[in-house]
Amino acid sequence: MKAFRGYIFDLDGTIYLGQHAIEGAVQTVNALLGMNKKILFLTNKTIESRDSCVRKLNKLGIPVTLEHILSPAVVTTRMLQERYHDKKVYVVGEEVFKKELRDSGVRFADSPEETDVIVLSWDRQFHYDMLNFAYQAIKKNGAIVIATNPDRTCPLPEGEVPDCGSIIGAIEGATGGKVQTITGKPSCHMAAAALQALGLEAEECIMVGDRLETDIRMGQIANIHTALVLTGVARREDISSSGFQPEYVLQSVRDLVAAAD
Repeated sequence: MKAFRGYIFDLDGTIYLGQHAIEGAVQTVNALLGMNKKILFLTNKTIESRDSCVRKLNKLGIPVTLEHILSPAVVTTRMLQERYHDKKVYVVGEEVFKKELRDSGVRFADSPEETDVIVLSWDRQFHYDMLNFAYQAIKKNGAIVIATNPDRTCPLPEGEVPDCGSIIGAIEGATGGKVQTITGKPSCHMAAAALQALGLEAEECIMVGDRLETDIRMGQIANIHTALVLTGVARREDISSSGFQPEYVLQSVRDLVAAAD
C-alpha cells in the first residue's frame, strides 16, 4: 500500500465499537497525526452529535476537534440551506439531529399539507404515526424525500441493530417509490464535503471503513482510494460477492501505519 496525504476514517466498526476503541486504532491515528497526515472522520450516525464524537475520541486518546468530524447532519443542513431554504421540513430523527437542523435555521412543518421536504434519519422511536405523516406529505403535497444514510444496521458491541436503511424501507414500502437523495455515505455529496474539508484531491486520499456498500462504494464513486477493515460489519467472505471491491483489505486500521511511513 502506498502512503497518502489524507486519511478518511469511518468510526463505528473502524475506530471503535460502542465506548471502546478497536485494538490499535488509537495508536494508528496518533501515528498518522505525528506524520502530519490530514485526518477526517466520517460517520453516518445521526443519533450522536459531532461534539459527542469529539469527546469520545478525546477520551479514547485521539486529540481531534470538531473540524475533524463530518456527519450527515452537516451535509443535510447545507443541502437544505442551498436548495430548500424557503421550504418547510418534516424530520424523522432523534432530538440531537433535529437540534442541529433547527439551530441552522431549518423550518419544521406541523402538518403533511405544509411539508415540502422530508428528511429521514435513524430514529430509535420510529413509529406508525411518523410513517403516516411522511406518506401523506408525499402523496398529498408531493414532498421531496432526503435520507441521511442507507445503512441497514449499525454495529454495536452486543451485535448489529436496525439503522436508517430500515426506515427508508418503510417509506419505500408504503409509497412504492425510491428514495433518491442520500446525504451521507456513499453519496457524492458526502465525498465532496470530505475532500473540501481536507483541502485535498481524491487521489491523495484513502477511505478506510468496515462497510462495502457505503465506505468502499463512496470511495469508488469519488475516485478516492479504499481500504476495507474486518473489525465491523463486513467479513472477508462478503468481498467476492460484492459489487464494491476495495483496493486493500486490512484486519484492522493498525495495518495502515507501516504503509504510511
